[in-house]
Amino acid sequence: MFKTISKLVNAFGPSGCEKQVAEVIANMIKDRVDEIRSDAMGNLIAVKRGSGKKIMLAAHMDEIGLIVTTIDEKGFLRFGTVGGVSPLISLGQRVVFENGLTGVVWYEESIENMKDAKPDKMYIDIGARSGEHAKELVDIGDMAVFAGQPVDQNGVVISKALDDRVGCAVLAELARRCPETDHEIYYVFTTQEEVGLRGARTAAYSIMPHLALAIDVTRTGDTPKSKYGAVALGEGPAIKIKDNSVIAHPKIREKLVNCARENSIPYQLEVLDKGGTDAGSIHITAGGIPSGGVSIPTRFIHSTAEMVDLKDVENAIKLLEAFIKR
Repeated sequence: MFKTISKLVNAFGPSGCEKQVAEVIANMIKDRVDEIRSDAMGNLIAVKRGSGKKIMLAAHMDEIGLIVTTIDEKGFLRFGTVGGVSPLISLGQRVVFENGLTGVVWYEESIENMKDAKPDKMYIDIGARSGEHAKELVDIGDMAVFAGQPVDQNGVVISKALDDRVGCAVLAELARRCPETDHEIYYVFTTQEEVGLRGARTAAYSIMPHLALAIDVTRTGDTPKSKYGAVALGEGPAIKIKDNSVIAHPKIREKLVNCARENSIPYQLEVLDKGGTDAGSIHITAGGIPSGGVSIPTRFIHSTAEMVDLKDVENAIKLLEAFIKR
């Protein structure tokens, strides 16, 4: 699984620019599904045909990033954020543009005043000699993402963009295992989740599934003084009860719990008071779609060093396999 995750996190894919990620996934699963297509929003939709219910499994391809807003006369880049980027976490980090150009994020004032920092007081330094030189390298509207290579440390993966490339890896591996089921399975790799759950909404409308699951990450409560609840790394995938975007349909939640118990799959229950997933837009599409979620416990979400346990990843795949077979 680490190899699959590595390929996905290394693909460039901030919100609205997910094409590289979609190409990697398509090459992984194209021989294991009956149909694969992209829609107008850039969602990648892979279908395994069946005569039963239409089940939509969604994981988002996009990652958080930065977008160039102005280039000053000295060649420094002012930027806005794409998704939930923290100024504190960004300080001193390397970022990379789609063309491979690398920059460093810094703060225009003393770093002792970083507590109240906002992106409009920060800049990206790409080593340009002047504004004209910088404009030869980047343009207004170009996006950048955090740089860095994933690490597998005793079964724990540390990487940027595990939100939600690890969910994409789970769905890709599930599709490759090709579990036998009468249901028609839609593996949907969505766009623009980080900026408003956008791709999932249009994909759900076009598919109109009987039910749906969002596969995403969730915060853990197992670090010092954490306030994020009972979910812990390595204790199994989290079955969603509620987040700020959705209350999981009780029948779907019950089915997931039963599947976990019947197959001796460790699981946890997830209640979040902030944040959301693609299920938030899917469940209110058209006349409503019963929706739930399976989440991978993840430390340090929206940082350059998110952390997941590969045992949780494998058990998430097993849980989803049991769910679609039932």
